[in-house]
Amino acid sequence: MLLRLRLPRFAAFLLAAACLSPGESRAGDGWPSSVQASYDVNFNGLNVGTYDFQSSQEGQSYRLASNAKLSLLLGALRWTGTTHSSGKLAGDTAKPQAFGFDYKAQSKSGSTQMAFTDDTVTQVLHSPPPKIKEGIVPVEAQHLKGVLDPLTAVMALSRGGSTANPCSKRIPVYDGYQRFDLVLTPKGQTAIDDPQAPGHTTTGFVCRVRYVPIAGHKADENTKYMAHNNDIEIILRAVPASNIFIPQQVTIPTIAGAATLVARRVQVAINGRQQLALVND
Repeated sequence: MLLRLRLPRFAAFLLAAACLSPGESRAGDGWPSSVQASYDVNFNGLNVGTYDFQSSQEGQSYRLASNAKLSLLLGALRWTGTTHSSGKLAGDTAKPQAFGFDYKAQSKSGSTQMAFTDDTVTQVLHSPPPKIKEGIVPVEAQHLKGVLDPLTAVMALSRGGSTANPCSKRIPVYDGYQRFDLVLTPKGQTAIDDPQAPGHTTTGFVCRVRYVPIAGHKADENTKYMAHNNDIEIILRAVPASNIFIPQQVTIPTIAGAATLVARRVQVAINGRQQLALVND
């Protein structure tokens, strides 16, 4: 249950960073004009699915989309999910306007739709309506202010900021159920194979990612495990001649085992020109 339900959502939060906002390419803006990315999803060393992204632009508006497919227990359990987000760009700031998440697992399916106004969640629709559960920390009005949807939230992680290391950020997230923060701190650097780079390697920044539950969660064993988990990592690599970073690999230890997401194919273009192409097919 943990892998089927929590891994797809949490993976989406982290992997959406590959879906960098494509905002209008102006001098100093630095947002990519297009991004296409594919990742392999592994669990305990076995490939269990894929995660694909694409982005599009129209003026200063951004659109992000992702598609996940997971197959567990030799295909006995299958899960698919699609996520989309749209909003506006203001310099280095992304402001979401709409978010949607749809999933299907065996005979079960559902969706979540959210609307934003001035950085505040103004509408949340679930289909089917969620069941009332005991022990859930209530989500209150103040929890819906100044938050980002999952795709826009992790898109914010892709910005390098004012420091050379992209691993110093705290991102407020609301996914329609839970309000939590993602806290990134530097953990070190690693070499990444890159045939186009001098010496055929480039630097990867290793970030520790901490999940901080605030509201909408149940204080059960799974939540406590993830909140105290210091081994969640994301490796970011820089896009040349930009202040943008993309995830090379995500590692998510769970109670059931270790999940990893590894870049297979990533294409990033800035000002209509390809800046980075990664192919590991």
